[in-house]
Amino acid sequence: MKHSNISIFIPHIGCPHKCSFCDQNTISGAQHLPDGNEVREICTKALSEVKSPENTEIAFFGGSFTAIPRDYMLELLEAAHEFVGEGKFRGIRCSTRPDCINNEVLSLLKTYGVTAIELGAQSMSDKVLEANERGHTAEDVSNASRLIRQYGFELGLQMMIGLYKSTGDDEYETMEKILEIHPDTVRIYPVVILRGTRLAELLEIGEYQLFGGANDEREYYDFDDVVDVAAGMLEEFEDNGIRVIKCGLHASEFVEKDMVGGFYHPAFRELCESRIYNHLIWNELFEMAGMNRPQKYVKEEADAKLQKLKGKYTIAVHPSCISKAMGHKKSNYLDLLENGIDIKIIGDESVPKYKCELRR
Repeated sequence: MKHSNISIFIPHIGCPHKCSFCDQNTISGAQHLPDGNEVREICTKALSEVKSPENTEIAFFGGSFTAIPRDYMLELLEAAHEFVGEGKFRGIRCSTRPDCINNEVLSLLKTYGVTAIELGAQSMSDKVLEANERGHTAEDVSNASRLIRQYGFELGLQMMIGLYKSTGDDEYETMEKILEIHPDTVRIYPVVILRGTRLAELLEIGEYQLFGGANDEREYYDFDDVVDVAAGMLEEFEDNGIRVIKCGLHASEFVEKDMVGGFYHPAFRELCESRIYNHLIWNELFEMAGMNRPQKYVKEEADAKLQKLKGKYTIAVHPSCISKAMGHKKSNYLDLLENGIDIKIIGDESVPKYKCELRR
């Protein structure tokens, strides 16, 4: 049964730092602080509407939940806890900073029915964390993750792609270190630069570049690069048994209005999943023909190989992934058709997610 959240957003309150990318009011669309009574109203309404409350959590997102004033945190937890238990919601989820986790806080969260804690890791490079004014270290992420696990909570980690001073190597190192921690869930956020943030200032003066041109250790990403990087990470996490519960910021009129740069698309995850299947299908076709897929595009070589691949094929994927394999707006199907390859995609329960089988 699919998991769902009853999301309650806590605007930027309690955080000891304002990070370079942060404008939580824009990201969440929230402009006021909900009180305990509002939490009760939200939960009462949701409980009457949600089909499977036993697979649903009350989720406090937005600010750093364990860093907000203690009396306010308790007010919210007490209200939410009334809706947890048999015949009610499964538990409570919250997001917070790695340096705002300790034994006392975790004991308190356990008492009030919290089941899952997500940490904003963002990067596992101290250089990148410092440049983006995070105020914590990569070691803080590892230590907090270990402690959360000891208390029996579900652990989630959030990471960002394209932060100021981050190189491609930094981002793959972050992925590898998250794989080592092996959280239950991950969120992958390509950086979105919002008006009024430190990143927006750095972008305006040319200190922070995103599109084209060399700066420091790398050529900075364009949107297509970021889809490739995020798609690869999505596939890697899922292949290692780590659920990616978000890939890209949720669709929001507030983000679209205040965005001045970065990598936002309302269907970003769909783009990434399309890219995964694009690579899988092409690789299957080349392997079937006993050829290596060209690593570097040389027109004559590519044309000769494509000529041998032309024809009709059946591609089997997991039934839940048929639209992903077709591609965003049928992009994969059209890409293949343009190259003389006509595919029919079928569902097969025996094919794992993010895998495909070529059948003629």
